[in-house]
Amino acid sequence: MTGRSAPAVLPPSLRVWLGLTAVLSALVVVVLGVLYAGHSEPGTVDRWVVQPTADSVRPPWRNVALATDFLGEPAGAAALVVAAVTGCLLLRRPRAAVLVVAGAGMTVATTTLLKFLVGRTIHGDDNLSYPSGHTAFLTALALVVALLATGRFGLGRRAGALLVLAVALVAGAAMGWAQVALGAHYPTDVLGGWCTALAVTPATAWLVDLTADRMADRTADTGRRDRR
Repeated sequence: MTGRSAPAVLPPSLRVWLGLTAVLSALVVVVLGVLYAGHSEPGTVDRWVVQPTADSVRPPWRNVALATDFLGEPAGAAALVVAAVTGCLLLRRPRAAVLVVAGAGMTVATTTLLKFLVGRTIHGDDNLSYPSGHTAFLTALALVVALLATGRFGLGRRAGALLVLAVALVAGAAMGWAQVALGAHYPTDVLGGWCTALAVTPATAWLVDLTADRMADRTADTGRRDRR
């Protein structure tokens, strides 16, 4: 984080919109968590979408689902984070590089905590399912990329909001489909994971900007005192 001279990772034009989105998303996460706390069976919405406890796709689409699922596994996720951080640094966006790590880390940590708090399971008591960590991770990473693109190309509020929403939808839908298709999660787990990323990532971006600006102010104050 290099101070106020570095572009903000949370574009000012999107702060209000993303703030409202984060609040609404957090509300959805809480409501679903309360509704399905301690459950071990699919709910009405889950059964309406698909029978989530059985594999619902066969080759070649099953192979696509497995490949998508790998992006949320430790090795695949680490590769994506490294690639994203490298790209941010090459573009001279250090705050975005920090957000890649912090945003993904906070999102995954939040889903892990929620799984223990909610206690919903699938395929046995040892498989906590709500919310989907895979879906949350990929959505969070996609949000960072969308925020970076919005700031770099100077998109306005409407265009920036559409880009962020579209990228989040594509990433969440792709990973969510894979998780449900492979029987790893209920559809409502996927929705919970998607909303978790929408709630946590903007808040983390705001904290990254706030911390960077404060550090820059302190550095500037120290420099002024040293010149006296």
